[in-house]
Formats: sequence, C-alpha cells, structure tokens
Amino acid sequence: MGLIQELAGHPLTQQFQTLGLGTQVAIGFTTFIVLSVVLNVIGQLLPTNSNEPPLVFHWFPFIGSTVTYGMDPPTFFKENRAKFGDVFTFVLLGKKTTVAMGPSGNDFVLNGKLKDVCAEEIYTVLTTPVFGKDVVYDCPNAKLMEQKKFMKIALTTEAFRSYVPIISHEVTDYFKRCADFKGKSGVVDIPKRMAEITIFTASHALQGSIIRNKFDVSLAALYHDLDMGFTPVNFMLHWAPLPWNRKRDHAQRTVAKTYMDTIVERRAMGDADKELDMMKHLMNSTYKNGTKVPDHEVAHMMIALLMAGQHSSSSTSSWIMLRLAQYPHIMEELYQEQVKVLGADLPPLKYEDLAKLPLNQAIIKETLRLHAPIHSIMRAVKSPMPVPGTKYVIPTSHTLLAAPGVSASDPAYFPNPDAWDPHRWEVDSPNAPTIIRNAVVEDEEKIDYGYGLVSKGSASPYLPFGAGRHRCIGEHFANLQLQTIVAETVRHYKFRNVDGGNTLIGTDYASLFSRPLEPANIHYEERD
Repeated sequence: MGLIQELAGHPLTQQFQTLGLGTQVAIGFTTFIVLSVVLNVIGQLLPTNSNEPPLVFHWFPFIGSTVTYGMDPPTFFKENRAKFGDVFTFVLLGKKTTVAMGPSGNDFVLNGKLKDVCAEEIYTVLTTPVFGKDVVYDCPNAKLMEQKKFMKIALTTEAFRSYVPIISHEVTDYFKRCADFKGKSGVVDIPKRMAEITIFTASHALQGSIIRNKFDVSLAALYHDLDMGFTPVNFMLHWAPLPWNRKRDHAQRTVAKTYMDTIVERRAMGDADKELDMMKHLMNSTYKNGTKVPDHEVAHMMIALLMAGQHSSSSTSSWIMLRLAQYPHIMEELYQEQVKVLGADLPPLKYEDLAKLPLNQAIIKETLRLHAPIHSIMRAVKSPMPVPGTKYVIPTSHTLLAAPGVSASDPAYFPNPDAWDPHRWEVDSPNAPTIIRNAVVEDEEKIDYGYGLVSKGSASPYLPFGAGRHRCIGEHFANLQLQTIVAETVRHYKFRNVDGGNTLIGTDYASLFSRPLEPANIHYEERD
C-alpha cells in the first residue's frame, strides 16, 4: 500500500492525471507498445532451446516477420537462408513457422507422415469457405483420398485425347469474340484474358458441354472472387465481414447453386442425358462405406476441381504470354517448330502432336520454374519432428513450410537461375539443370495414398506441382491445357512489350498464389 500511495503522490502521476482522456489513452497505448517491443527484443536475446531452429529477428510481437515475408516471400526465404542455412523459423501472424529449404527440406515437409504433419488443419479455414462443406480439407484425409479417386476418371489418356480439340476450339473461339482482340493489332491486358481462357477451357474439358454452356464472363468473374478468398490474411480473418470475404461468400453460393440446379435438371432428363462427364460420374459415385455422394458434395467437388487448377493455370499462362512478349524471337521459334513438325498448313492440333513439340513443352517447364504459382506450402506439426542431419527438433507449436520455388531458382541446380531460358531443358544447353546433365531424375518409386499410384519422389529441387499425398492430381491436365493454349496462341499472334523493350512486370503476392501485377499490357499483332 505504501508504494501505491507513494506513486499516486508522485509529481509525474499528478501531471498525468491532469491530461485529457484521449492523451492519457495515447500515452498508455504507446507505453504498452514500447514495453511489448522491449520485452520481445529481450526475449529474442536470451538463451533459447538449442534444439529449435534459429529465429528470424523481429521487432514487434505477433506481427513478427509477417510484413517482410508477405511483401516478397521468395526474397525473404533467400535472404534468411543465406543467414541461417536451410532451416530457420520466423513469426507469421503470431505463429512460429519453420521453413525447410532445398531438396531435403522439400522432402521433409511434403513427404511427412500423417502422424507427423497435417495439411487439413492449416488450409481448411481458406478452402472450406471457397469450395464448400464436406470436401477437400473439410473432411477426413481418407475421404479426401476417395474424392481424388473419383476425379481421376477425368485424367486418363483417353480423356486427354478428347480434351485437345476442345481446348483448341475454346481458344480460337475466344480470340474471335473477345473485343480486345478485334483489330489486326492492339494492346491487351493479358492476365484478364488468360484468366477467362483458362476457365472456359477447363470447364468445357473437365466438366462437359452442359456446364460449359452455363459459363459466361460473369461466371468467370465469380471464380475470380472465389480465388480472392485465398488471401493470406484469411488465415486469421476468414470469418470477418471484409469486402473480399463478402464477394467470396456470394460467389460460392451462386456457383454452388448453378451446379445444384444442373444436377436437378439432369436427373429430370433421365436417359435423355447422354453426356458422360465429371458431374455425371460424381452423381453416380459411391463412397467405400456405401454412401452415395450427396448433391451438395458433387457441387462442391465441381467447384474444387475447377478452382484447384484455375489460379495456377491462369497465373502460369499469363506469365508465359508476358515472357513471350519480352522475348518475341522465342515466340517465333515456337511458331516455326509447329510449321516444321506439323506442316505449313498447321492442321488442327491433336493430343499426339504435343509430344512432338519439345520447345512448346519446355516453355511450360521453364515458366513454372521461375514463376511457381504457390510460393509457400504449409503443414501443421502433429508430433515433434527431428530434422535429419541437424540437431533441430520441430515442436508441435510450430507450422512447417516448404518453398520449392526457392530450390527451383538455386544456382546449385540451375545455372544462371534468374534467366528465363526454355532451351535450358535441352541436355546440351550450358544452362541445363544439373539434375538433367548428371542424369539424376526424380525418384520413380510409386505409392498409392488412396487415389492411385503417384511418384513418391519429393527430394527434388523442381516440384512445381508439390509432392507427397497432396501432390496435385491435375498436373498432367495442366500441362496439356497450357501446351494447347500456347500452341494455339502462337498460331494466331505475335507478341511484344508495349514499349518494345524486354522489361518484365513485377509479381503480386497479395494472394497465396503469386501472379503478375495488373494491369500487364502487351502488344499483339495478328499473323498473316
């Protein structure tokens, strides 16, 4: 009591009491912030558990390194890798997040066992409001594996053979009807156009003509609103009535209703509905326990099927077109490759033609190498995880993070790594990846996580589609879609930068999925 009375009578205390309420609150808040920063810095300087990876220094508690990470994740990873090595920890929105770099780090995170790591716990707050209930990460992992198995019927060689003419027609038809491509030449904001092309081609190929006929520009815009639900702040504020969340929720309800109404229409058609597509397959599918797939799950899986590849294919196709505008001679090489291999009359593309166009394939590989759509792949830690070859043990209070895009631009594996060089994928190229030059290929051991055999290999510097049980099942479709879009585009147009130079637009990291900053205008010219 004596101390309290003494403080109450202190001149500074008396002076503080004479201040206005707003000033008192401001001083109190500032004092709280200063004390928090001081205690946070002292806490980082004190000895810590030596079994935990080094912590990236940060001034503010909770915020940690969130801002510097969010502004440019690849640069953040590379700078801290140079300081700390392949394994380090940073604070992301109050959560300690441990990054594991390089091929061994990719393997450590992406090939983790179910008892050790969990993707569902991390991503459900983002995916469930976008896809809907009871699918993907809003269900047990065993059910997700069954859902993946249902969808694999759309990813067979026979199916791919039918997709190429569908995609080709969609691309050429889009160029004919899009107002931005009406003239013999002009300027176009290419990411907007590629977003529409990718969703029209994917909806028709993967989901059939009945669904495609319901898609127009407005429905494509709804998918864009769904995509913005993946903004990183939604790890914390997925529930908040923020503008993008309101748009996300409206889009999810609208798109889901479109699918649900279509299911009802098709059931009413009975035997008159002859089309065999993904929706019909899901409508007739049954889980192992004998339960038929409910209509709302069919609708939500249809959203997930399109969304799972839409953001990455849209981003990658945009980067390809921007790179071709940056290097018009490569675009001309692509055109001449088709003329030489397929004939000067350029007959309609067939599935078998794509394998005859190695540069066309290399364009996709090289763009995915430098412009990985997903810069961070996260897992919740479910049991303490020793890091092989180190003294570190990752506790369950941490999140694990892999960044395969960093190893894909590592000079140890890719000479002259910052150069966009499609020819590097040729064995005799001076920039050929060491994994090719040394004939070291991805581990071809296969494993079945419950949806069919996939490559088990994850200790690779180049993993554009992830690895492990959550490896993207649509990677072969994405390659086919992108190769077909590129092949058709170079048949129609020549691109160059608007200023005639070879500068490249920057990257937007506002979403979890990196994409070109918009607007990203290029100049196009019709071929004769």
